[in-house]
Amino acid sequence: MSQPERSGNACLNTTDLVVAYGTTRVVEQLDLSVPSGKLTAFVGPNGSGKSTILRALAGLLAPTDGTILLDGRSIDQLSTRAMAQRIGVLSQGPVAPQGLSVLDLVRQGRYPHRPLFSRWTEKDTAACDEALEQTGMTALRERRIDHLSGGQKQRAWIAMTLAQETPVLLLDEPTTFLDLAHQIDLMELAANLVRNLNKTVVAVLHDLNQAARYADHMIMLKDGRVIAAGPPEEIVTADIVRAVFQVDSMIIPDPVTQTPLCIPIPKRP
Repeated sequence: MSQPERSGNACLNTTDLVVAYGTTRVVEQLDLSVPSGKLTAFVGPNGSGKSTILRALAGLLAPTDGTILLDGRSIDQLSTRAMAQRIGVLSQGPVAPQGLSVLDLVRQGRYPHRPLFSRWTEKDTAACDEALEQTGMTALRERRIDHLSGGQKQRAWIAMTLAQETPVLLLDEPTTFLDLAHQIDLMELAANLVRNLNKTVVAVLHDLNQAARYADHMIMLKDGRVIAAGPPEEIVTADIVRAVFQVDSMIIPDPVTQTPLCIPIPKRP
């Protein structure tokens, strides 16, 4: 079985990380590396700590012990504004105020770059326009958020994070509650951000095959620990799937992308 991967070239690293809710430890002695300029997928069963780890990486959840490094520097040493200039976060099920337009939402992504009481600049406008174009939301810029479809709302929130102009994007279950077409659109968008803009994207995903198709790097988690990390062709194996999900499977090449395709084997009575 593959071992947790360590990389000195990773933009996000954890060492001996412990994260707890009250007295319940969810993540225990975690060593994890997120490679720069790649799409990394966190996968694992419910309760494996995927979203908890993502929140800790974003600085939204303080660890009990251990360190989190962003480009070699502990995030404890970074101000909230400095973190917001480096890491954009799309949380699960974000909610916008009633009546807010797409453009209003996207403009909020510029706050980390603007001093208090400063005036709106041409650079701010250009960043918002670019974010809307990248997400295909330019034509909907004046539309109210509450009048959008689920897929359009997700794109609007991603546009806001792009307007932050951060090198790192953390997406917590971005495809949840979306239909198949919108899931594909969103994953294609995430992959294009990596390929075309050299973003570092980390996404918590439930669909193993979706992760294997789009991710450059996968991290398999169970009980708050890394079971395996690396490229999909090395990570999505019958042995690792069984160890992580307690499911027997057959792994075949995806007929479209040649990435690993996991076919679960039904349990016989």
